[in-house]
Amino acid sequence: MSIAASAKSPTADAPIAQVISPEIRRASTSICAAVLPRPLVRGKFIFVGDEKFYVRGVTYGAFHPDASGHEYHDLDVIERDFAQMAANGINAVRIPHTTPPRSLLDVAQRHGLRVMVGLSAEQYVGFLVDRKKEMAEIEALIRGRVRECAGHPALLCYALGNEIPAPMARWLGRPKIERYLKRLCRVVKDEDPDGLVTYVNYPTTEYFQLPFLDLVCFNVYLESPARFEAYLGRLQNIAGDRPLIMSELGLDGLRNGDDVQAQSLDWQVRTAFATGCAGVFVFSWTDEWYRHGHDVEDWAFGLTRADRSSKPALEVVQEAFADVPFAPSLPWPRISVVVCTYNGARTIRDCFEGLRRLAYPDYEVIVVDDGSTDETAAIARHYDCRLIRTENRGLASARNTGLKAATGEIVAYLDDDAYPDPHWLTYLAARFLSTSHAAVGGPNLAPPGDGPIAECVARAPGGPVHVLLTDSEAEHIPGCNMAFRKTCLEAIGGFDPQFRTAGDDVDACWRLKERGWTLGFSAAAMVWHHRRNSVRTYWKQQIGYGRAEAMLERKWPEKYNGPGHVRWTGRIYGSVLTCALRWRRARVYHGIWGVAPYQSLYEPAPSLLASLPQMPEWYLMIAMLVALSALSFVWSPIKLLLPVLVIAALPPLAQACVSAMRASFPDTRSDRGARMKRRLLTAALHLLQPLARLRGRLREGLTPWRCRGTVQPAPLWPVTSSMWSERYKAQEQRLDVLKATLREEAACVLLGGEHDRWDLEVRGGFFGAARLLMGVEDHGGGQLVRLRCWPYVPTRGPVLTVGFAALSLGALHDDAWPAAAVLGLVALLSAVRTLEQCGAAMATITRGLRRLMDERA
Repeated sequence: MSIAASAKSPTADAPIAQVISPEIRRASTSICAAVLPRPLVRGKFIFVGDEKFYVRGVTYGAFHPDASGHEYHDLDVIERDFAQMAANGINAVRIPHTTPPRSLLDVAQRHGLRVMVGLSAEQYVGFLVDRKKEMAEIEALIRGRVRECAGHPALLCYALGNEIPAPMARWLGRPKIERYLKRLCRVVKDEDPDGLVTYVNYPTTEYFQLPFLDLVCFNVYLESPARFEAYLGRLQNIAGDRPLIMSELGLDGLRNGDDVQAQSLDWQVRTAFATGCAGVFVFSWTDEWYRHGHDVEDWAFGLTRADRSSKPALEVVQEAFADVPFAPSLPWPRISVVVCTYNGARTIRDCFEGLRRLAYPDYEVIVVDDGSTDETAAIARHYDCRLIRTENRGLASARNTGLKAATGEIVAYLDDDAYPDPHWLTYLAARFLSTSHAAVGGPNLAPPGDGPIAECVARAPGGPVHVLLTDSEAEHIPGCNMAFRKTCLEAIGGFDPQFRTAGDDVDACWRLKERGWTLGFSAAAMVWHHRRNSVRTYWKQQIGYGRAEAMLERKWPEKYNGPGHVRWTGRIYGSVLTCALRWRRARVYHGIWGVAPYQSLYEPAPSLLASLPQMPEWYLMIAMLVALSALSFVWSPIKLLLPVLVIAALPPLAQACVSAMRASFPDTRSDRGARMKRRLLTAALHLLQPLARLRGRLREGLTPWRCRGTVQPAPLWPVTSSMWSERYKAQEQRLDVLKATLREEAACVLLGGEHDRWDLEVRGGFFGAARLLMGVEDHGGGQLVRLRCWPYVPTRGPVLTVGFAALSLGALHDDAWPAAAVLGLVALLSAVRTLEQCGAAMATITRGLRRLMDERA
């Protein structure tokens, strides 16, 4: 049945059977034009004015065209359909395959519906191969379609295209498709600068990287709730800081039955919103469908039948839409929001205003004023919160004060320079209700309007980021947006007070994971976090982070490598601000013959060589090369180091420039000079950040020449010992006891890998360590435990020693005594430090073994 035919023969089951008069249409248009402001993207969600707009939509069409080829030609049928949609809680319509006439948008406006306008760019991809049309012609076609709809009050967004076929994407290649869509996106923005733009993707071309889009849309059909939820988690991480919309989901009622269709749509819609989607379009409004010159009659995805009579799915979807984002009947736990502040008067008012707008039924706000000397306390007294004033004891102590005062099951921490999304607590609580996580965190986004310096800082390294093990489980959640089960946080003793400005969140996460608990991540539990708005404050912040790294390394040495860098297991969430220089290309998994239903882009992990220019110690090496180059005044051959100095300085410069050029800024319409200034500042911050971290690390003692443990007389050769135990234990148990004993000695203990011929390594520092091997013999009356330990010298120590010694001998040969003395001293110090660190590591193992023998383990 065509859309025209259904207009002439409505059934008695149709909820609306009369045609609205032209007078009512005109009156409705004038009213709705004033009450439908244009939608905006704010982080992970869409807003209309100050109200969050959850897209509760359906797809509409394609239908049988009239003789002139117009698909949406019968406005009376459209009027009835849109009225029926609005009556059932639907607020958006997606026109997927044809750009609708403006008259359809007028009808949508009268009924308070928003329209996703399809521009059908996928239809012209083949022209890129055959050259039947030049790109300029395709742009002209898209431009004309945008002009037809530009600025209309009912417009939700433009969809550049719908599911470019995977074989064509594979034929043309990912970069060419991405450039094609980017050019068309610019065309849309030129014609309608305030219009939102998206592209409707699907799992088979998931690998497209389209950072220029305002919204991320995917068509996903999965019939397993667990797999659907897991895939939505992946899509949320692909979307990053942008809204994710399910542009199609549904189930065929013809093959599965109307009741099964209704049940499936119920959990699909609810799961989509529960995982943080900004909207859903159910496929489709009606069973009437027309494609490729024929009426499609062998499936029934519609919420209504072809005659517009309701199916069970319509009622189910209406109820699910009414509960967005969650059903109010959920047993919401009480949450205590703790805001710790020190002289935060400049930003804390935004924080309070955001907390006042929270849409959560049971929460309290506790403000811990950690000895502020500004107007922070006076501002807090104007809001509904519990104010606790203390002496200045540091951030971790203030967080513990808030923990003791909290009455909620969940304790959520928010910085005084951050403010939450209205549903922040809702998404946090939902993740706690559905999992056993001890803690949950969410993204923190830089708010617009903080100024050009803050925008550049937001795109510079060193900001608070999540480290994810999976799409929904975290290894670390930053302190500006984190929540804990109160019992779990109390079980680990709260936060460590030694961390006065930073590092307490990392330490708490590691202690929770040490207990066997897990950390969760909710992409929708977002807060807006002001970035530093001056280079000076950014510099001071990064110095503080460097000091925190040094403190964490002392407490958790096993979490760090030899040079003193955290060995994260997971990956950074969202867009990578610092682009590592890569030698290997990303690969797309296509499957055999390119027929895999889910095709992903796999980025190679950054190699050590690529990561070196981002490390603070790289700058220390450059400084050392500069100092050595100064010796060229007394020994000319040292000038040969100048090319090495240039080569060492190039990677950080290249990395900073690449990162700055790839950074995207919110105001794309600013003049070229302003854009260039922001990129130059962003590049400068990329170079400045490792220097600031280096200064903080050196101040706090995290140096390449640091020595762990006390240097005591200890053998610098392999030592074998044994001990007898009358108690039988597995070798793994004995190694665990030995590891715990060594860590009680404040040792940095590492475990051997699957292919290593050693069991434990005690690190003495950057230059030296000691290793231990255990063997257990079972006898009638007990066990004989054999132990062997020996010094271990990484190659970097001998390389430095031999290299500087060779340079010293060369200078000595040329009678350049000052240069020979300096170079020889450096070689000597390197050798001495290697011996010291190996000796300290051997002494630590010796003390640990002695304790075990004394306890007769």
